This record gives sequence, C-alpha cells and structure tokens, in this order.
Amino acid sequence: MMALMVHLKTVAHLRGKGDRIAKVTFRGLSFYSRVAENCEEVAHFNETFRWPIASRLDGNEMLEIQVYNYSKVFSNRLVGTFCMVLQKVAEEGHLELTDTLIDDNNTSIKTSVTIEIRYQPMDGTVGVWSDGEFLDVPDDRDGMFAFETDSLLSGQSHGSGTSPGRSLQGSIPTFRKAGKGVFSAMKLGKIKSSKDDHKKADEPAVLDMEDLDRKAMRLAGTLDPDTISLASVTAVTTNVSNKRSKPDIKMEPSSGRPVDYQISITVIEARQLIGLNMDPVVCVEIGDDKKYTSMKESTNCPYYNEYFVFDFHVPPHVMFDKIIKLSVIHSKNLLRSGTLVGTFKMDVGTVYSQPEHQFYHKWAILSDPDDITAGCKGYIKCDIAVVGKGDNIKTPHKANETDEDDIEGNLLLPEGIPAERQWARFYVKIYRAEGLPKMNTSIMANVKKAFIGENRDLVDPYVQVQFAGQKGKTSVQKSSYEPIWNEQVVFTELFPPLCKRLKVQIRDSDKVNDVAIGTHFIDLRKISNDGDKGFLPTLGPAWVNMYGSTRQYTLMDEHQDLNDGLGEGVSFRARLLLSIAVEILDTTSPEIISSTEVQVESVSNISESATGKIEEFFLFGSFLEATMIDRKIGDKAISFEITIGNYGNQIDGVSKPSSAKKKKKDGENEEEESELIQNSSEDEADEDGDLVSVSSTPLMKPVITDRNYFHLPYFEKKPCVYIKSWWQDQRRRLYNSNMMDKIADKLEEGLNDVQEVIKTEKAFPERRLRGVLEELSVGCSRFVTLANKDVNQAGRTKLDRERLKSCMREMDSMGQQAKQIRTQVKKNTVRDKLKLAQNFLQRLRFLADEPQHSIPDVFVWMMSNNKRIAYARIPSKDILYSIVDEETGKDCGKVKAVFLKLPGKKGFGPAGWTVQAKLELYLWLGLNKQRKDFLSGLPNGFEEIKSAKMGPGLQSIPPVSLVYNMKQVFQLRAHMYQARSLFAADSSGLSDPFARVFFSTHSQVTEVLSETLCPTWDQLLVFDDVELFGEASELRDDPPIIVVEIYDQDTVGKAEFIGRTFAKPTIKMCDEHYGPPRFPPQLEYYQIYRGNCTAGELLAAFELLQIPFDAEEIRRALIAVHNFAVPQIKIGQGGRADLPPLEGPTDSERGPILPVPLGIRPVLSRYRIEVLFWGLRDLKRINLAQVDRPRVDIECAGRGVQSALIQNYKKNPNFSTLVKWFEVDLPENELLHPPLNIRVVDCRAFGRYILVGSHAVTSLRRFIYSAPDKTSNNWATAAKLMNGYMVLTNGGSQPRSSPSLSSRTLSRPAGDIVVNMDTDPLVRKMDTVVKLDAMSDAVVKVDMTEEESDKERKKKKKKKKGGVEEEEETDESVLDWWSKYFASIETLKETLRAQEAAQAEAEEREDLEIAAESAGSKMKEKSKEKKSSKDKKKGQPADGTEKRPVKAKVDELVVYNKELESEYGNFEDWLHTFNLYRGKAGDDDEHALDDDRIVGRFKGSLCMYKLPLSEEITREAGFDPNMGMFQSIPHNDPINVLVRVYVVRATDLHPADINGKADPYIVIKLGKSEVKDKENYISKQLNPVFGKSFDIEATFPMESMLTVSVYDWDLVGTDDLIGETKIDLENRFYSKYRATCGIASNYSVHGYNVWRDPMKPCQILAKLCKEGKIDGPHYGPGGKVKVASRIFQGPTEIEDENGLKKQTEEHLALTVLNHWEEIPRVGCKLVPEHVETRPLLNPDKPGIEQGRIEMWVDMFPMDMPAPGPAIEISPRKPKSFELRVVIWNTDDVILEDDAFMTGEKMSDIYVRGWLKGQQEDKQDTDVHYHSLTGEGNFNWRFVFPFDYLMAEEKIVISKKESMFSWDETEYKIPPRLTLQVWDADHFSADDFLGAIELDLNRFPRGAKTAKQCSLDMIRNEHELPTISIFKQKRVKGWWPFVARDENDEMELTGKVEAELHLVTAEEAEKSPVGLGRNEPDPLEKPNRPNASMSWLLSPVRTMCIMAWRHYKLHCMVLLAAALALLFLALLFFSLPSELSHKLFNPAG
Repeated sequence: MMALMVHLKTVAHLRGKGDRIAKVTFRGLSFYSRVAENCEEVAHFNETFRWPIASRLDGNEMLEIQVYNYSKVFSNRLVGTFCMVLQKVAEEGHLELTDTLIDDNNTSIKTSVTIEIRYQPMDGTVGVWSDGEFLDVPDDRDGMFAFETDSLLSGQSHGSGTSPGRSLQGSIPTFRKAGKGVFSAMKLGKIKSSKDDHKKADEPAVLDMEDLDRKAMRLAGTLDPDTISLASVTAVTTNVSNKRSKPDIKMEPSSGRPVDYQISITVIEARQLIGLNMDPVVCVEIGDDKKYTSMKESTNCPYYNEYFVFDFHVPPHVMFDKIIKLSVIHSKNLLRSGTLVGTFKMDVGTVYSQPEHQFYHKWAILSDPDDITAGCKGYIKCDIAVVGKGDNIKTPHKANETDEDDIEGNLLLPEGIPAERQWARFYVKIYRAEGLPKMNTSIMANVKKAFIGENRDLVDPYVQVQFAGQKGKTSVQKSSYEPIWNEQVVFTELFPPLCKRLKVQIRDSDKVNDVAIGTHFIDLRKISNDGDKGFLPTLGPAWVNMYGSTRQYTLMDEHQDLNDGLGEGVSFRARLLLSIAVEILDTTSPEIISSTEVQVESVSNISESATGKIEEFFLFGSFLEATMIDRKIGDKAISFEITIGNYGNQIDGVSKPSSAKKKKKDGENEEEESELIQNSSEDEADEDGDLVSVSSTPLMKPVITDRNYFHLPYFEKKPCVYIKSWWQDQRRRLYNSNMMDKIADKLEEGLNDVQEVIKTEKAFPERRLRGVLEELSVGCSRFVTLANKDVNQAGRTKLDRERLKSCMREMDSMGQQAKQIRTQVKKNTVRDKLKLAQNFLQRLRFLADEPQHSIPDVFVWMMSNNKRIAYARIPSKDILYSIVDEETGKDCGKVKAVFLKLPGKKGFGPAGWTVQAKLELYLWLGLNKQRKDFLSGLPNGFEEIKSAKMGPGLQSIPPVSLVYNMKQVFQLRAHMYQARSLFAADSSGLSDPFARVFFSTHSQVTEVLSETLCPTWDQLLVFDDVELFGEASELRDDPPIIVVEIYDQDTVGKAEFIGRTFAKPTIKMCDEHYGPPRFPPQLEYYQIYRGNCTAGELLAAFELLQIPFDAEEIRRALIAVHNFAVPQIKIGQGGRADLPPLEGPTDSERGPILPVPLGIRPVLSRYRIEVLFWGLRDLKRINLAQVDRPRVDIECAGRGVQSALIQNYKKNPNFSTLVKWFEVDLPENELLHPPLNIRVVDCRAFGRYILVGSHAVTSLRRFIYSAPDKTSNNWATAAKLMNGYMVLTNGGSQPRSSPSLSSRTLSRPAGDIVVNMDTDPLVRKMDTVVKLDAMSDAVVKVDMTEEESDKERKKKKKKKKGGVEEEEETDESVLDWWSKYFASIETLKETLRAQEAAQAEAEEREDLEIAAESAGSKMKEKSKEKKSSKDKKKGQPADGTEKRPVKAKVDELVVYNKELESEYGNFEDWLHTFNLYRGKAGDDDEHALDDDRIVGRFKGSLCMYKLPLSEEITREAGFDPNMGMFQSIPHNDPINVLVRVYVVRATDLHPADINGKADPYIVIKLGKSEVKDKENYISKQLNPVFGKSFDIEATFPMESMLTVSVYDWDLVGTDDLIGETKIDLENRFYSKYRATCGIASNYSVHGYNVWRDPMKPCQILAKLCKEGKIDGPHYGPGGKVKVASRIFQGPTEIEDENGLKKQTEEHLALTVLNHWEEIPRVGCKLVPEHVETRPLLNPDKPGIEQGRIEMWVDMFPMDMPAPGPAIEISPRKPKSFELRVVIWNTDDVILEDDAFMTGEKMSDIYVRGWLKGQQEDKQDTDVHYHSLTGEGNFNWRFVFPFDYLMAEEKIVISKKESMFSWDETEYKIPPRLTLQVWDADHFSADDFLGAIELDLNRFPRGAKTAKQCSLDMIRNEHELPTISIFKQKRVKGWWPFVARDENDEMELTGKVEAELHLVTAEEAEKSPVGLGRNEPDPLEKPNRPNASMSWLLSPVRTMCIMAWRHYKLHCMVLLAAALALLFLALLFFSLPSELSHKLFNPAG
C-alpha cells in the first residue's frame, strides 16, 4: 500500500499558557490532533497521521499544518500555519525537519513545529481503492495552465477558506487546497471549474515544475531562502475569479485630451553641404509652423547656434504624429525662395521616446527628396527636445568638442537604426470598403430621386493616406456604401523611416468640405521587426475596422473629432480592405524614378478568399443587473442595444446598397429578407434556420435606488440578446493575442503585488517576485507550445506568419530571461529586477496588440427615447470563445461589471466621472457551430425562456430571458473606517465628505463629516436582505463588486463627486465558521480615482454574510437544479453559526450610527505628538482682508493642540511659544495612522474665526522618533534625535571637492581615527590610491618622489611633436574666479562621464553574470580575471596626479547641476515647511495646478513617540523639558541678515522676442526690497553670462523668500518675465548643513581663492563643537587636530600676499569642516563652496522649464563682523589678439579659364581669407594672372584682429543685426580661419575653386613641401596630430584646398603655402605690420614670370611667348621650311637674270 505518514512531534516557542490543537491537511483531507492541555512554551503532540494514497506522490503537492489555541466555548484561534512542498519527500521518501510557522500576515513567527514524514511508494503498482474516503484527481497537465491562486493582501486571503464546493458525482465532497502559508509554499492551484461540464470533477491546476530548477523548490525556513517563490497575493480590486471579470477603475478616456508641449530645437551648425560657394539658411518646420535661421554667406559649413521654440496644446498622439523637418535652403531672400539642398524628417514621437526626450548635439543627415539617387547632401548639428508637462529636460554634460566632430558616431538617429539608410517604396494598396454610413441627409436624396428617378447611396467616399508628412488620395467612388477602388498609394521614403505611424482615412467627398468618415492608424513597429530574423513592414490584405461617431447623419456632428482619430470611437463606421508592402530600392539602377512625390496607381482585384473564409458568428449577451443609472435619464423607459459591426444596429446601421447583386458574404445589411435569403442558401440541416437576431432588451422603466441613481428591476428575470453575424474567420490572430494578454495580465497583477508588498513593507517581496517570474516563464513556454499548432488556414497573410514567428521567438527568449532573472532575485536586487520585469510587461503588451483586425468590437448602448445615451466598448477578442482555455478571451462566458460612459468629448471632465449606468453583463462570442456552451459561464440555477415566435421543435434557440429560481439572501456589512488625502472640493480647500456604498440594487450613505480631507467615519453600514441569484458556492468565489463613491456635501445644489473605488467583499456562507484566518476581515486601503487621477484612499473592510435557510429548503432547491440526489449537507464546526452579533451604537452623541466593531477596527496605543511651532509665511489675503492675528490648530484622530496667537502678523510672523504637545490613541500599525491636519485660522474681532488654509500630513512615519542606538558601533547609523538631522554620510553623493587630495585612513589602537590631508601635491611624496573595483578592497599605491614626477613631466613634454615646449604651470596672478569655475565644470563633466561609464560597466558585468550562470562557473573566474586586469589598466590614470602631472592645480568649487535644496533634503533637517491650501483643487491631470491653491506656509515640525518614553533621554545633561524632543533649537526672534546673491549665468532661456532671441536682465526681490539690473541687459542672448553680485539687507522671518527673475528688456512696452526661481533663505540659514556661506576646499588669505566668510575656519569649528556638545577641537603639534576622538592632519603654514610664511591652524580646522560628516552623532555634510543650477519657471506655463540659472547665495548675520567685499565674478573680458596670415605661394591650383586666342588652360589666381563668420572681415590678395601651372606667388599678408575667450574657445563679435537694430548684439563663434582660392574674371562673376577651413584650436600641421600636401590632411583629420595656434603662436606649411565635384566626392583643387602668426594686441602695437605688402615690415614683391604682365599691353609679345611655349617644334620646322622656301623663291627669282647674265655677258 502506498501511504504518506506524518509524525507530529512538538510545537515549540508558543506564547502564553493554554490548550493547543493541531490540524494536519494533505490532499484536502484533514486530521485533528488531540488537545494538548495547559502547555506553556512547548506542546508535545507525538501523534502519527496516515493517508493511504492511490496515485504517486507528486513533487508539487502540499502538506499543511495549522496550530490553534483550543477553546471549548469560543472558536479556536489560529496561532500559525506551516506549509511545505513534498518534493524532497517524493524524491527521498523520508524527511525530518523543524521549521517556523507563519501568521495571518504571512510573516514568520517564532513558534516552530517539529515533524517527521515518511512516504512508501509501491514500485510500479497502483492500489485500487474501495474506501470511499479518497478521491484522486487526475492531473490535467495540458488543459489547464491558468494557475489562479488565492489573493492574500494584508495577510488575509480572499476566498481561500473551505469551499462547500460543487457536489461531485453523488456523495463525494470536494477537497480543497491550502490557502494559507503561501510564502513558504511554492505554488498553489485554486480549484478551477472546468468550463465544459458542470458535473465533472474540479481539477486542481497544478503547475508543471519540471522546467524550473528543482533545487529552487526546497523548503522555506530550513534551506536557502533565496530560492523560494510565492504565488499571488493580489489586491482586492484585481481578484481573479472564474466567472467574473475585473472592472477597470479608471473611467475617463485619457487619450483625446489636449496637453501642453514645448519643442525646442537648437540648430548649431551645418557641415559638408553640397554645392559651391553657397549661402545656406536652415528652415525648421514642425507641422505647419516654420522658422528660419539667419543666412550665412559663401560657406559650406555655416555656424548658427540659433534656438527655436515651438509651443503646442494638442492631444499626445496628435503631437507625436507631427513631423519635424529640417531643410537647408541655398540663397533664399525676400524675393526668391531659394533652392533646396536637402531635408531631414522625423516625427515628434521618435524624439519623445528617446532617453530624456531629447537628441543632444547630434548630426542630421540631409537627403534630397527630388533626387533619391544622390547621396548625402550634408549634415546639420542640432539639439531637439520635446517637453511635456512635468518632464524636466536634463541637459547632458557637454562632451568635449572633438568627440562631436566625429559626425558618423553622433548621427541624429535613434538607437539601432543604421547610419546608411536606403530609399524604399511604401505601397499602400486600397481595395474596397464596406458598411459605410450615410453622409448626406435623406431630403437631398429624395429631391434627386424625384428629378432623376434613381436612388443613390448617400456617400461619395475616397481614401486618404498620410505618411512622413506626405499625403496620397485614391479616386472618389461616387454614391457607394460599398466602394471598390483597387488602387495603390506609393510613398518613397528612407528606410527605416523615422516616422512611426501611417494614417489611413476614409473621407466623404463634398463640394463644400470633405469630412472624415473614419480613421485608422498603422504603427509600423507593429507590422515589421528589425531583428536579425526580422521582416520589412507588411500588412494584409486584411480588413481594418474604423470607429468614430454614431452613424446617424447630422450636419454638425458633435463627435466629428472621433472620426479623425481623436479619442475612442463610440460606434462602428466602416471597414476597409488594404495591404501594405515595402520594397527597398536599388538607387543605382537607371530606370528608377528619382522623385519622392506620392504616386497613385491602380492594382488588380483581389480574390474573395484572400482574407479568410466567411464564417457565421454568434454573439450572446445577458444583462444580469443594471444599476447606478444616472438620474437624468431615470424617468424614461430604457433599453440596451448590443451591436457588432453593423449587425444588431437597429437605428442607424442599415445602409441599403443600391446594387442588387449583393453577394452572400457581405452580410452587412440587417434586412429580414436578405437574412432569410442567406440562411436558406446555407446548409439546411442547421437547426436555427430562421433565427432572427434580438439585439436589444425590452424597454423597462427604472426604479429609484437613492437620490442620485436608479436601477432596472430585473430581479430574477434577466433579459438576453443574441446576434448572428458573418465575418472572415481570423480567430487565430485574436487567440494568440489573448494568450499574450493573459500572460501580461497575470504578470501585471503579480508586479502590483510585489509593489504592494514593498510599499506595505511586508516580508519577502523577493519571493513573490520569483513566483511572478516563474509564472511568466511557464506562461511563455505554454504559449510557444500552443501557438505552434497554428494551422495553415486560408487568408493567412505574410504578416500573420512572420508575426507568429517573431512572437514565438520573443516569448521564448522572454521565458528564458525570466528564468534567469528569477535565479538572480535576491533581497537587495528586488527593485532592479522589478524594473526588468516591468519591461517584460511592456514588451508583452506591445506584442499582444494585433495590427490586423478581424471581428469588430462590440458596443453596448443604453437607449432612451430611441436616442443613444451612453455606451461601453468591448473588444471582441476579450469575449471570443475557444476550445483551448488559454485562447479564450478574458471576459468570455464571464460576468463583467461594465460602466457605461458618455460618448466623445462629453466624457471628458466631471461629466465623464459620473457613471451613466453600471451593468453586470455576460457575453459570449464564438462560431455559430460551437454554440452549445454559450450559457456555461452564467451563474447556475436558471431556466431559459425562448422567444414565443419560434416553433417548439427548435431546441437550440437562444433564450430571450433567463429566470433564476435559486436565490441566496445575504447581509452585507461595510465597515467604513476612514479616508485620507481626499480631493479638495470646496473653496475653503477642504471638503464635507460622505461615502455612498452600492451593492447590487442597494445603496447606503455614511454620515457627512464637515471640513476635512481625512474623514474618520468609523461607521458600519449594514445592508439587510441583499438577494443574489445563482448557486451559493459560485457566489462565494465570485461576489459582485461593491462600488464606493465619495461625495462632497454642499449646502445648496447636489453633492459634488470626489471619486470612486471598487472592492470585493469577503464572504461567509452559512455553513462556515466566523473566525480566523478570514474573519473578522481586516481593514485595507482602496485607491480612490476621479477620472484618471487619484483622489485619495479609503480604509475599509467589507463582508458578505449569508443568511441561513432551512437545510431542507436548500436540499430541495439543489435537487430541482441538478436532478440527482444530494447527500445530507454537512455544516462546519460550531454547528449552524448564526450571523455574528452586531454591537449597538455605543456613542450616544452619534445617534443610531453603528461604529466599526472591535475585531476590525485597529488596535490602538498611546502616543504623544510634540509640535514645534516656528512661524507662518506668505499668508495671502482672505476675502480681501489681510491676515492679522493667525493661529495654528493641529488635530489628529480627534485630539489636538492650538498654537499661541501671533499678535501682529506683519511685525513678527513667528510664534512666541515654540513647543506644545498632546496625547492621542493611534493604531499600532503605522500604515493605518490617520493623517494629521494643520489648519490656520485668523482671529477677527468679536470672537470670529476665519479659516486661512489647511494642510494634511498624510504620513506621520517620517516624524516618528526612534531612540539613538547605544550599542551601534557605527556612529553614522546611530539614529539622530528626531528624524531630523539626517546624516548624509559620505556616500559619495558629491565627488570630493578637491580631486588631488588623497585621504588615508590609518587605524589607531586608541580608537582615534586619523584623517591625513596634504595639500601641496608636488612637494609631498605622491600617493596615488587607485580603487580597483567597487567590490574589491585592493588598493594600489604608486609612490613617486619629486624627481621622478619631474622626469615624467619632461618625458611627456618631449613626446610632443615639433619640439615646442608645453606651457609651464599657470601663473597665480592670471587665475581668477572663472578659472576656478571652469575647472570645476570640467570636474563635474568628468564625474558625470565616470558615472555613465560605471553604469555601463555594471550593466556589462550583469550581462556577464547572466551568461556565466548559464555557462557554469569557469567562465566566471575568467571574466573576473579579465575584469580586474582591465580595471587595473583603467584604474592607473584614475587619479589626476599621474595622468596629467602638468594640469595646473586650480582650487575648485562644487558645481551642482540642480538646486542645492535637492542635494540637502530641502534643508528640512529640523524645520519643515508645510504648504497651506485653500480653494478647490484643479482637475487638470494629476493636480498640476495645486500651486495656485497655496495660500501660505506653516513652518514647524512634529515628533511623535509611544508613551512612556525611556528615562535616558530626559536625563541627558542640559535637557530642557519645555522643549521636549526639540532640544538645542535656535531662538526665533527676528534677525538682520546681509544677503549676497551671485548670479553667474543663465542657459537655454526661452526666446521672448520675435527674432527668436531675448534681451535678458536680472531682477532680485526679497521682501519689500527689489533690485533691477535693467540697464545692464544683455542684447539678443539666450545664454547670457551675467557675472554679478547683489547685496540686500533683510530681516528674517519677515523677508525670507528670495525671488531671482530673468526679464526680457523691450524698447517699447513692458518687459516680459522669462522665468523665475524662488529660494527659501530661512531654512538655509537655520539648517545644520550651514548653508549660509559655503566652505571652501582650501584656505587662502589672498588671490582668487580668498576666504570669504567673516568667521575663520577655527571660529566656525569651535562654534560647531560647542553647539554639538562635543569634545574639541584640540590642536596638537605636527599639524594634528583632535575632535571627538577623531584625529585629522593637515598643513600648518600659510603664505600672505608678500610671500611670507606664517604658522596657522586654519588649514587644520578647514580639514575637519570638510569632513564634518565623519564626526559621530552631530556630523553632517557642510555645504561646500558651490554654484547651484536652478530651473527658471514661468507661472503662465506651469511645469515647463524656461531655462536655467547658475547662482549662489551667501548670508551673513548683521550682529557678526561684516564680511569682506564681494568676490569679483564679472564676466571675463575677451582677450584681443591679432592673427597675421601670410600667403606665400599656391601650387597645383586647377586651371579654370581657356586662354583667349589659343584656348589654353590657365587661371588668374587670388586667395581670399576671413576669420569671423559672414565674411565681414574678408581680405583678398592681389591676382596672379595667367598661371598656367596652377602656381601662384603672392607674399601677401592678411591681418585679422579679433577678441577671443580662452575658456570657451570662442571668438566674440559685436555687431548690429540689421539697420533697424537698436544696439549691437554679441555673438560667439568658433575661431575658424577660412582660406579660399578663386579665379578672377573680368566680365563675369569670379569662379570659386576651393577652400580650406582651419579651426585655430585644432588643425592639422601644414606639410613641409607642396608634394607632401595631400587630401589626406583633410580626410583623416581625426587621426592626424593637431596643433593650436594659441599654443604654437607661429606655424608655417602647405595646406590643401578642396571642393566637391558633381558626384559629391572631395577633390583637391590646389595647395597653399601660408604662415599663421598669432600675437596679442599689446605685442601687435609694439611691432605693427602692414596689410598686403605695405609698410611697416613690408614683404618683398613676388617673383612672378613675365607672362603674367597684362596681355593688353603687348599682345604680340604675349602671343609669341604663348605660341612658342607650345609649338616649339612646329615653329622650328616651320622656320626651316620657310627659310628653304625663301631660298628656293630667291633662287627661282634670281636664277633667270643670273642665267641671262652668265649667258649673255660678253665680258663673262
């Protein structure tokens, strides 16, 4: 025989004395032990229990042991539960253990149990049982995976006690699983009703554990606690149940409401623009708004640095669909529009989805939309940020310039998008549409019909597609409800596109204006996948359903917005058949169309079956209850209508097509005749041959429930509706999406649990998270197995296949990741892993959203008077039936509470919060042929009533109503205890709240409590005789929900709605015992919602108690329903317990009100609350009268105390008596503490009091005093007196202000701690301490002596190329405050960078760990070694001393990139500020307007502690009993203070003028005094540097709020406020952090770092020691000082101005002050010398930053010595320089002209250069004419004087923007020298040949010779060493000129030999030079060849020279030939005479 034996030995560590009894449960069968009498600590049971079992023991089964205190009279009280999984037992057969129990709250208690378990399996055989006592339930492993476990919140399990269960075959009772102790239980299956057959056994859904690590399932207490996981602990509102769906509590649609957005775009510069010598302008376009930058002349790399801001007030998705378009236009001016160079497009949503909602310093690639074959047209560098309300944009630290010049690495593209995007065609094919509504009035149609005699459809539709800022339209199909287009719209866009959504709209063409019929958005991310195995966007062919306004046509449709896609559609409009495909273009192919214009082409028709086979669907609905019907509609009869598509729509659905040739498939029309035709043509065997749909309930008159609501009297008769409809069968899509949705719901619910556990600080959130991840991984693997069987059905599109593949991959990997993360969940990583799990949730939700629709959504309309009043929209997938449980919709065959709301914009705001009606609705949608189960989910016990018209023979006709013959009677008890943080509904800033509780058709109200936001009603509402229909057991598991609405009672008019919440009651059936663990129920917090915003919390408990019937009556009823014999019903222990008694009203004053009974109300203890009354500030007028004599009243839980009266608020707003206290009884559980109310009243004459304002402190936890822990060695953790003095231990919140100081901590035996501080880095032996790794403690010391470091330095210098020595250390005299500031900013950037790197490394390490865990431990070791070596390498240069020994040592301050307050907890270390509110709260999202309601501030504090308090505290020396816990607090008498405000600069101001700039100046207000710095406004600047200090004298407390504002100066009209920031100086002044004057890092008496506090460090230290009552300071020899057992070391000498050294103790004292946080007990981080960055806000644009201001404030009490003069921080004046550029020669310049006459190539070269932008200082050389080789000789000097800011590396130019400008504007531009080579032309414009631009800070060194000078100097600029003219001073060499050819390639167009010489203005004066070749210091004339003389002077000579040059040979041959000819000619000429002479000369 197989059996399980448990030997229960002892239970130990019990509390008190008494009788104990134990109950042991296994497989649903329980045994009780004997009663162990009178045991104290230990109860010895020593009993063995044996269970014979029929099936093998499964490793997931549970054993539960419960220990009770036994009582003969009362019910037994549970001590605790022990639960274990029998896995170990199943494996090993034997186990002994001792483990602790857990109590109701799932927290471990001390009591432990010792047991031994044996299990004897029989090998291979299974016993056959005859005893009827056991029933083994088969494991249905494949069918069930919804492991729905019991919800346990606040330690109480809903529905987890015994269930009477459904009776199973005859006489066997159901067994139940344990519902307690789930923390140590791994998983619990809840008894799940199988949907198919009521008579089948309930099968426990046992979780399949094989795939989870078996080791992880070991027992809770005994083994590794890091492996235990836990099933759900769900809150009441999310209770998962079998027959009921959970309602959504947020009522208002959030999508359509307009919100404020601000988009800021900075266009910094453009580079590599294609085109010659262009004048570029950048145009920034968002939607329809355009803005332009200024025009830059003749440059391809213009620098703009212009800032544009666009403000929008639109709904979010309209905003995110807007396109941002940047385009560069060449030579645009007033007259001509210019030519487009290139554009860049991206939608706003892409920017918003970036981290911090911004792109910062990124390069946008320009492309030409008219020529897609061309490549990149250039780059624009810009910042784009999108700010919604409440987003604050953090400006990232500016990385150094060089990184950003790497264009390829910083492209303006989201992560994961390739830099090289290709052009692609997007084909959107539009086939046809069906079911369009009328879009014209019938009158017109009738007129037409009379004239023309034809009946036309009243709509002329066409489709418009919008994508990436372009629109395409199909043709218009005249008068057709079923238009057929067969056209495609083609877009050409870069792929992947940076626009996420494609908008498809059916529009009605009209002569006047076209209106939208319906809109559909297609999200490209959902129809594509960019992974390795991804696919291009594809969709369809598929039908998309369009929803919008209701279908009846009206001229002015109030819901027209809905048709445009704004807000949730309230009715089906049409469906459209479309498909999308994308083709990547090969831009090289010749026949490509190069334009990106939208094309529309026709496409071939598509076959009928392409979208799937038409199936007949059946929709059934039953209305079980209609309550909470708004009283406005309550007086007329009401009916409900359900529609799906146009089916069921009786008023406006029918659009009768004119075409008679309707095909059977388009069953869109609801006419009877066609219905019959369709059905007759179907298979006649179908029984319901002539089933006519019934789509609306009969009219019925509502009955009043209470003053506000009505209900319909359905009682036992529930009306039903059913509709047949025909759709393409695409259920698979919905099934997959349902499966994912269910996994996501489960995950979401689990994550909410984890958050709840963390929030309520219960034990073991990590176990619950492990359970959640486990469920997720099982769910994912289950999805993969189910989705895999997806058959290749008709109509499956490419997207269906690809999506399925990618979903399966995603789910698979998610399951794996979940498993992995599960193993890493530890107590300390819960929060991080929770974030990861939340990412899973987003991914799941994204995957589950199916882009291809199939069946349209179902609408439920409430109709009154044939008008549509209110609706609910139910996605069809949620109610879709499937045979597989996981695929079924979550609400299919379940009862769902549906709240109807008003359509469209009516649903916004208050109107939308009131429920129009609440339905309990049952819906089922499925194929007609699967219809047999459609009633199976209804509560049992009904009879069907069929329609009378139907013939009797038809069995399967659905019922028109159900009649319930079983009802249960219950009593509901609502224990309404209190509410907190309610919405302020009255003008006083308070409310008069009461709660109204609705349950079924009943409602009751609590009493009204006046003037409070935190009412404690303490009231029990009893609803007697609540009748619910259905079987008892079902009601037990699934009670209807309770709705609680909270209202504000007004004296006139009706009560105003505050908010609502839902709850589920805990149920006790009459046979259950009223006792633990479930009863009495515990109070819980329920979140109250008002629309989408939270409006408070309700603390309440609800129980539903069955009123017992006679047993025989139940038996008869059961027989009537089930037709089989029912056994005698067993009643639980304690017999038939009657209802627990109600205590009568105890309080005689409250009349008949019942209080919450004792077991439920919290246990109270005595607390004392001490209140520190300091003062009141900024009280506003009340009813125009000033507040004169205010008083503060404090109240908590009915007790309170009043402050002393302030006699004259104007003279002194502080209280005379500081501390008062009162005692009060508060709950032990801190989470249940009531709020404390602070009210300020003004005492007027004749004893009148007027409420000024109030504040509710919702949580008192932070004011609970905890005694200092005497045993704690670690002084930092010892609690401080009163939460207050929060020790900011040295947690690295700020980098040590001086990085070169290395602190060493040496341990001393005496317990003293020595802190060594050396300040001179070069004299001492350097200790470079390098921390390797956050985890390791290895410290590497690098010892360097002085000489070594010197050698190092020399070596470094030598390494520099060119042998130019680096500059020596910066001279002290040159340093000023700005040096310090810029050095500090560098440090800030470095720390930010380091933080980023560390974060990245941590992530990398985590990935490694995950990998290592999967790959085993070897890998881990390796990665560790690798890591440490890597870290060593990284670590070496970590300390500044080694990496940059030459970096000048500048003392630094701390630059905070946020307000000082946020760094120091608002300086509320002991003085808290409470805002006082008055007036009605605004309803804008999340109460953003609360600031307007602030009427003043109360300053004070609270301290609460349990009585009695330990003696130690009161016995301390100097304890002042009057001050209570607030010892050593300064007095609050008025004090005079000198306030010195330093304003450094402002950044990113919001432009205030039309030109996109502002003229800012500073205004400072403090009390009555105001300083305006108007005359020093800074012209046209959005990043002004003010560099000013202002002194104001003030008296605290009267003037303590400092306002620093930045105004915009205007010549005419008033100046506008740009933004302001407010600082509470009083809190700073009194703070322990000493925020009066920042402590510098070093002490010096002269120079830029002079000490600015009138008190020297020694005095400050002495004062702090005295105030903190600590020992010290004791200065010792050798530079040591001892303070409170800590020893600090430091230097003791100081130099004065004359360089004399003196002894001083100031350095030592300063060292202590800089490490004050290390002093025990009183230590805290003192505020260092700093600059804080504060956001500027403008009251007109709440919540959106208008820029930031960098500043700091010093305060000096006037009774102390006066401080020195303010530090000089005025902006650095730019330094004047002169750059002398000598152009010596050019070479290889391309020859542009053809020579006159000879056509020879030549150029007339000259060189042009300029330094400042816009060419205003351009200079030209003379012209070298007729260069035939490209050589030019110039010897010409350019001289460019300029002003330069060294620190910012910018040239400063001041000039007037235009002739109309009032004053000069200052510009800062980078120092770039531009040299261009030109060809001079006499008659036409000169030709541009090439250019080079040299950034004077970093440009490539010139080549030595012209030969070595090549294009590479430009191409590989980044790799070559660069030089800076500011360091080198003089540079000579050859540089290349470049230009771009037609193909956009760079080409070399010449070389220039130039010499750059930089001199300061002083040097320039001493040695002046002339321009060109002029005096002084003239250059010699160039030796140019003669040819360059002008050809005009000697044309012949020129010609000869030109001819000779080229035709040398020809000339010589010609010459020879000519001579020969001449010779011959002469010969012939003279021959005759000679001959005759010879012949006839007689003499010869």
